[in-house]
Formats: sequence, C-alpha cells, structure tokens
Amino acid sequence: MSILKRFGEALALAALALSTAACSPTDVALSKNAYWNLPTGVTSLSREEWGLHMMMFWVCVAIAIVVFGAMAYELVAFRRSKHPVPAKFMENSTIEIAWTIVPFLILVATALPAANVLVKAYNTSDQYMTVNITGTQWRWVYQYPDFGVGYISSIDAASDAASVLGSGISPKSVPHYLRNVDHEMVVPVGKKIRLLITSVDVMHGWAVPDLGVRKDANPGIINEAWFNADRIGTYRGNCSVLCGRGHGFMPVVVKVVSMADFKTWIAAEAKAGHTFNPGSVNPGTRIDPKNGSLGDAILKEPWVKSASAAPTSAPNAL
Repeated sequence: MSILKRFGEALALAALALSTAACSPTDVALSKNAYWNLPTGVTSLSREEWGLHMMMFWVCVAIAIVVFGAMAYELVAFRRSKHPVPAKFMENSTIEIAWTIVPFLILVATALPAANVLVKAYNTSDQYMTVNITGTQWRWVYQYPDFGVGYISSIDAASDAASVLGSGISPKSVPHYLRNVDHEMVVPVGKKIRLLITSVDVMHGWAVPDLGVRKDANPGIINEAWFNADRIGTYRGNCSVLCGRGHGFMPVVVKVVSMADFKTWIAAEAKAGHTFNPGSVNPGTRIDPKNGSLGDAILKEPWVKSASAAPTSAPNAL
C-alpha cells in the first residue's frame, strides 16, 4: 500500500472521528458511525460515559500533537548537519518542573469528571425494580424478585441451527445472527433498573453497550449495575468474558417497552409458568421496594442448580 493511500485513510478516519464528535447523541446512536466509536446509547449514564470517552480522546490527541510535534521539531531543528557540535548541558530545571506540573494538572482535570461518572455508575439506589442476572454456560438466567418471575435466556434456534458446521444455512440469512435469544430481558422505559449480576460456574460478562452497562459475572460474587433507558427498543450485547467453547453463543438482548406492555408481559410470564417464589410474593404482582422489596433475594442454590441443568428442549421452564 502506498504512503499516499495510507495517508488518505488516516485523514478519512480523522474526519470520521470529527463528524462523530459533532453529531448529537441521538444522531450518533442511530448512525453507522457508532460502529467506529462507542455508541452514545439510550441512557443518561451511557451518554455521560460517551462524553467522558470523547473528552479523554481529544485530551490524548492534544498530548500526542504536543509530544510528537516537539519530537519532529527537535529532529529537524537540531539535526547533525545543522548542529554538528551538540550542546553540553545536563539539566534544565524549568523544563523538569513543567513536565511534572503539567501532567499532574491534566490528571486532576480528567479525574474529576471521571470520578463524577463513576460515582453515578455505582449508585444503584432508588430503583424501580431489581433484576437478578446469573451467567451459566452458556445461557443467562433472569429473575424478577419483585414480581416472582424467572426464566432462562438462550441463543435463538435460528442462530443455533446456522452455527452447525455443514448445516447449509447461511448465517447471513439469519436476522441478528448470534445476537438474538429465545427469551429476552424485558424492562419498562423510563424506570431505573437495578442489576445484581453473578455466575454459577465460570466468569462471564454481561454487556449491553447501548445501555452503558458492562459488568463481570463472577462465581460467589454479586456485582451491581443499573440503567434507565429513555427510549423504547431492543438493545443487544453479548458475554464479554471468554467463558469456554460456547462464549460466542451467549448473547444478551434487552427489550425496553412501555409500562403498560411491561405489565402485560409480566402477567403473561406468570401465566406461562415462568415463575419462582423466593418468599411471599405472588407471581406477576410487584412488591413495593418501600414495603420490603425482595430485590436482594439472590438466586437460591437449589434453584440455580435446576436452572443450569434445565433441558435444552424447554429452555424457559424452571
């Protein structure tokens, strides 16, 4: 590849980055530019994370321009043909003080907004409801303790069939190949959803970029996260930690619906028998968090074992 072609591609990528930074959050989330960058997503937290990411990107660009610009200037201005006899000074206190203070100020200036976003990301209080998420090779188990609903989410049958060697099914013919499930996680729009994430076997990672969430699922450890989606739609992710041979067949799909549709869905799940009962909650009936939410009632060991050992012919039967 010629140098001119490489230079042209570099300019094109730079222009793409500029156009992405100039777009509104909505435009970026809906445009293909998000393929080359982090998506702004559909939550206030994901947009703050995107803004922090872009701020750090341009800080790094500015630092690179200064550092490599200084190096280029020194290579040209102090080349041997122009200065055959080099200077013999050993130190410069002014420069040493400057390159100590300036990086310190940059770190402080970037640490303050980063800490602000980090504090918000870990604040899971005032949630509308809790969803317990358990990773198990190679599926996700979802519990809605406040409603008594629970089920297993596996890769959809179409993707599973197309992934078989010699099946004759083209992956391109399958919508959302390896990014679709048979039973998505459903949540209401405009409500803060608290997530309690764990695993029963190996490390997994629950990640949905559009929601601004990426959390490890570790055996014996419960990690917390939250999101509040402000747009109805279906958002896709995947397991983000290498968890064995089925790692690529462990997608995450979250469907954000209206409150009316969510209540209808909860009632349908309860009627279909996709339930569990960790306490006195009646399936399909929400427990008000102010009156003793069951949101902290993580999966009980017998239930987890039965979920991880559920037959594939009935993936949603607990």
